[in-house]
Parts: sequence; structure tokens; C-alpha cells
Amino acid sequence: MKLDLPTTRKVRIEMLPLIDIVFLLLVFFIYAMLSMAVHRSLPVQLPTSSSAEIDKTAHLSITVRADGSIFVDKESVSLETLDRVLIERAEHSPESGVLLFADRSVSYQHLFSVLDRIQKAGISQVSLQAEAEPDVP
Repeated sequence: MKLDLPTTRKVRIEMLPLIDIVFLLLVFFIYAMLSMAVHRSLPVQLPTSSSAEIDKTAHLSITVRADGSIFVDKESVSLETLDRVLIERAEHSPESGVLLFADRSVSYQHLFSVLDRIQKAGISQVSLQAEAEPDVP
């Protein structure tokens, strides 16, 4: 007598769900890296602008807080020593630029004092940072 035994199917790994998971992970990591933009500045209330763009080519970051304190890449410096610090940091790359993050309540005179020190350091590429204006309907 002949017995009909069920044939066992081979175990196989489905590739389509695996590919979907890999692409989801890839998208997650890309968005995570884009959201971690390289900013070496301190948090300040930036002014808003309708044409604000992020300049990622500059190498130095200067933050001017509302109380007038100045930071170069999160290191506190005085206004009098700002040009010397910038000269030291710009030696490594002669075409370096500056990202200037100034609080919106900083006086115009203090901002120009900082800009004068940047110019004395021989840096001509200064990018004033601003936040994009919210869209108003």
C-alpha cells in the first residue's frame, strides 16, 4: 500500500519585506542626520527673514547673546580679544568664513563692534544667520 506523505516545502526568507525595512531604516537615518545640522553656536533668539538660507561653507561660529556676551564655537571670548582668537582659528584654513548668530535684542552698535573685530581679523566672508519667517496665510 502506497502512502501519500505531504511534501515539505522549503523554508525561504521573503525579500520584499526585508527590503522595505532596509529602506525605512535608510530614510530614518537620512532624516536624523539632516535634522542634526552642524551648528556650533549657542541658542539665541534669531531675527526672522523671508529669504533666510543656511550657509554650510563657513568654518567658524560666533554667537552674540542678548546680554552682549560673545562666544566663538561655544568658547567665551571678550570683544577685545575676538580678533586675536579669530586670527588663531583662521590660520588652519585661510578662506574660512564666519557664521554670525546674534540675538535679535542685541544693539546695532554692539553688532557692528563685533563685525569690526571680524574684519580686523582679516575674515571677509560673514554670514548673518536668521530664522525663516513663518508662512502667514
